[in-house]
Amino acid sequence: MDIEALAQRLRNGVEVKDRKYHLTTYPKVFIGTDAVSFMLGDGTASSIEDAVDIGNIMMEAGAFQHVTKDHAFKNEPLFYRFAADEPDHGKKAALGDTGTAVSWRHLTQSLFPAGDGDTMQTDLSGIVNRDASFEATELAVGVSPLDEYNTTLLDNVHPPAWIDPPGDGTYNLVVLGAGSGGLVSAAGAAGVGAKVAIIESHLMGGDCLNVGCVPSKALIKAATVAHTVNNCQEYGISIEGTVKVDFGKVMERMRRLRAGISHHDSAERFATELGIDVFIGRGTFTGPNTIAVNGKTLTFRKAVVASGGCASLPPITGLKEAPYLTNASIFNLTALPPRLLVLGGGPIGMELAQAMARFGAQVTVVLRGSKIMPKEDSDAADIVAAAMERDGVKFHYNLKFVRVEHTQADGEAFPTIRMIAEDKGTEVVFEAEALLVAAGRRPNVTNMGLEDAGIKFSPTDGIVVSDTLQTTNKAIYAVGDCCTKYQFTHVSDFMARLAIRNALFFGNGKFSNLLIPWATYTEPEVAHVGLYPRDLEAKGVGYQTFTRYFKDVDRAILEGETEGFVKVHVKEGTDKILGATIVGPNAGDMISEMSVAIQHKVGLASLGAVIHPYPTKAEAVRQAGDLYNKTRLTPMVKGLLSNLLKFQRA
Repeated sequence: MDIEALAQRLRNGVEVKDRKYHLTTYPKVFIGTDAVSFMLGDGTASSIEDAVDIGNIMMEAGAFQHVTKDHAFKNEPLFYRFAADEPDHGKKAALGDTGTAVSWRHLTQSLFPAGDGDTMQTDLSGIVNRDASFEATELAVGVSPLDEYNTTLLDNVHPPAWIDPPGDGTYNLVVLGAGSGGLVSAAGAAGVGAKVAIIESHLMGGDCLNVGCVPSKALIKAATVAHTVNNCQEYGISIEGTVKVDFGKVMERMRRLRAGISHHDSAERFATELGIDVFIGRGTFTGPNTIAVNGKTLTFRKAVVASGGCASLPPITGLKEAPYLTNASIFNLTALPPRLLVLGGGPIGMELAQAMARFGAQVTVVLRGSKIMPKEDSDAADIVAAAMERDGVKFHYNLKFVRVEHTQADGEAFPTIRMIAEDKGTEVVFEAEALLVAAGRRPNVTNMGLEDAGIKFSPTDGIVVSDTLQTTNKAIYAVGDCCTKYQFTHVSDFMARLAIRNALFFGNGKFSNLLIPWATYTEPEVAHVGLYPRDLEAKGVGYQTFTRYFKDVDRAILEGETEGFVKVHVKEGTDKILGATIVGPNAGDMISEMSVAIQHKVGLASLGAVIHPYPTKAEAVRQAGDLYNKTRLTPMVKGLLSNLLKFQRA
């Protein structure tokens, strides 16, 4: 298509003249509907849709544009101007290098409308896996290899010869579980003078320190470095010779860093520095105000259950017998499996799938659903899937899993695992040396005497709690993965803070009032806070969405990281931020600005008036504010301003 010739033909075929809208006269413009009629009449287009598509192609090529740059090409009575007719007398001043015109809205901050009291938490029902047919995996997985780093870790989080305290008297608070929620509960209560005991049967620090956030981010960083080195040619850098990933060294580095962090969550620190009674053993409730551990019975006024969760196992024939991996065991690897099969498309599976692919494994992700990252909008998930595919990850969707087979040859480092599935009625076989099961999580609620304490629970949904985090036993509260679908370390942390206030100091804080951000640390990262469009539509709330793409942000362009966007939803007719999603580099860091804005009722218009350093990727947040502010400068206001300026020139 010869855009220049087509533009000239169109310019000769439509009426170009000065036209007035409200109080403003727009010189040398044509109307969108006239252009569509012309293209249909001269055979350029065969349908209205075809004409609109051609018009947008011409706009992208710079042949013409909407007079205020607010619209794509449409079959509507909108004003457009050919590039050849653009007046050569300057242009409106722009904010920095954004290209967004300055408006009066940038000089003032809007008053934020009063909140309506609704929760800002997205509904995860039907998204977080609570399939009753899924089984819980083993709660305790050993730590290996027992090198200097893992022994240091174990000395801190599960001392081999721990002597329990007497456990006499009545405790203000007993905490069952020493993951993030349990540790915060215990430390917070002890910090204000409470007599506190904490009980842990496995590893203090819970999943986050031992088999979750900490080790996974160490691996992700190493995988990012490997990816950067392997793609350094894009930046004009060449490396002579071959670049190799020493997976054993990668894992050793992870173990070293994890061990170095572990003192903070150690039994010794909580006992000696914080003055908390630490019991290493399995705790079991024996009544509404008692719990037994290691042959002792502790009496409490209040308790917090923070027992966490574990990976769940789909009901696939042969899977239980196979040597599968979960997040609890994959960090024990010392050699890279040549081929890795990942079952599940959530954050754990996607983060580790991408990392292992960048280390050199052939990674295949198999799913029973139609998309990865089910919590996220499809446009966000699609960007991540495309990036992972470029890293070599293969995806297979909408599968029906039939069975798992495995064989272990003598002398081989890895077994051979085969996943047999049906794809639209056809049997397919996936073969690998390792299988990572990342198909959701189950709450840890069994074998701890919850029934004897009068606590209602279910194996799939966990402990039943009120909005104040009270269980059906009013003296006992629950926090974290054992009682919520929001399975994040930072959520456990703030649930613990809330529970302590409510349990010990007659508080009435509500979980539904917590604003919960989260991030998935793939590359690009995906971060979200507040409500999604599906939530707003379900509530019947009108909204507008403003999106700034990183492909239009200078710093992202310069660093070659142009995938993704900042997307902000505001209540219709206002700048009240209802939710935001960021896909891109450092999205997990950037989302905090949106969280602060929502938490403290700062509108999107006000974010647009905050100076951000140039050039930064965080400018995309401000530029989303600019997009909103631009909508506030109506044609009538523009006309008034134009007439005022004409008067000043007179």
